[in-house]
Amino acid sequence: MRTRSRTGILLTLSAAACATALTVPTALTVPAAQAATAAGPHPGGLDWRPCADAKGSAPGAECATLPVPLDYRKPSGPTVDIAVSRLRSDRPEARRGTLLLIAGGPGGSGVEAVAREGEKVRKATQGAYDVVAIDPRGVGGSTAADCGIAEDDRQLVDFRGWPRPDGDISESVARARRIAEACARNGGDVLRSLTTRNEARDIDSFRKALGEKKLSAVGVSYGTYVGAVYAQMFPERTDRWVLDSSLDPDPSRVGRGWLANMAPGTEESLPDFARWATDPARGKDRLAERPEDVRPMFLALAAALDRKPRAFEGSGHFLTGNLLRQALQLSLYDRARFPGLAALIQAARTGGDGPLTVPDPLPEPLSQREAAVFAGIVCNDASWPRDVSSYERAVAADRARYPLTAGMPASITPCAFWKGEPAEKPTRITSHGPSNILMVQNLRDPATPHHGALKMRAALGDRARLVSVDAGGHGVWLSTGNACSDRAVSRFLVTGQRPAQDAFCAGDGDPSHRSE
Repeated sequence: MRTRSRTGILLTLSAAACATALTVPTALTVPAAQAATAAGPHPGGLDWRPCADAKGSAPGAECATLPVPLDYRKPSGPTVDIAVSRLRSDRPEARRGTLLLIAGGPGGSGVEAVAREGEKVRKATQGAYDVVAIDPRGVGGSTAADCGIAEDDRQLVDFRGWPRPDGDISESVARARRIAEACARNGGDVLRSLTTRNEARDIDSFRKALGEKKLSAVGVSYGTYVGAVYAQMFPERTDRWVLDSSLDPDPSRVGRGWLANMAPGTEESLPDFARWATDPARGKDRLAERPEDVRPMFLALAAALDRKPRAFEGSGHFLTGNLLRQALQLSLYDRARFPGLAALIQAARTGGDGPLTVPDPLPEPLSQREAAVFAGIVCNDASWPRDVSSYERAVAADRARYPLTAGMPASITPCAFWKGEPAEKPTRITSHGPSNILMVQNLRDPATPHHGALKMRAALGDRARLVSVDAGGHGVWLSTGNACSDRAVSRFLVTGQRPAQDAFCAGDGDPSHRSE
């Protein structure tokens, strides 16, 4: 089970419509106020109603709006609206509680997750839960965040700060400064309130409104960090807690370390695509004879596109080396995206100088909300280096060590020019709390690599058990098709049974125990 929001791809991180293999469903939204309003503390109940725009959603899904304090230090001050969703258990006699789906991102929609995945989750957990979620503040049907960022600066390849072919980051520096200034000028109090700790507080407000003493949860990608922060802030309110595809929680690396981990993650994940692309079953679409030939072929093609981009037919856009690299990184999230990536590579290395007839993989810019929420959370959560030269050195080193991502994960972000300091220090995840957390992690993940998850596992100590899965891609439970890991998570949520120690899933049997 993974949340496939557009913003999730920023880190993992989960995009509106990416063409062909990168297509993402339309979000399910509910009406909400577009700015903070003055109000007292939110009432204890929720006015549930059928979800609007429910095409493709689980039958019976309900939506509501929950007002929460803009600033929890001022509980009687202005509020923001949080869109929430629920799919009730279809087996009341089996119901044991409420299961929260925590979306990735930053910027993923939980309401969309319930619409898209709720029925599958309800079935996998045998009706043991009402399945619920929130749209974090700024996202989807919740009070909007908006920095007024220029459209050109919201193109993903630009927003992510890809260096020029020679490694120069001066354009990225100027863009990062423009974005930070736009957010300072236009973002207001809503933008400043976007933090992981506030999302955890909003989740706890939702728990109270539901009338639940405890919540169970499944957090995916950035949602694992939200889940870990909630479990640190409200340990007594956690029941059965699943962290799927975990981020490194080191408070000195919040945000910056997550991006940096994408470089080794991409290198570790490429062999899965290389084996697929060289399988004789690909026929005429086979990219090379041997898996080891794919990496040098890809790097040479990207370098050729650095020198001479190819135009997409009818779009006015160009396939540059960086766009090809970005398409690779995103496509490694899911094997279902491999055919689209292979078609793009095949088209780019054939046909001479003519226009490309394959779809542009990223035809649209990020929305204002997506850009604002991502920038707001990663920049508000922690302080970032301000010295531009430190990013120049980091990019040069990263390009040499991880050529597939050409220095992007180490590049500068708007956080280098962010106005003001974080209102709170990053949360330190510790081993203090109930032993009720199950982690599940692919060995080859392009966004949240296994070594980062080991840092989360070490921080949690005896609170957690880790099931590692011999698979690639981003997201594990109900995503990879690995029956062993699916069974381990579902069994834990339904019965509370976890492996006695860290375990390994190689195939479709029960997890085999192994020290990590």
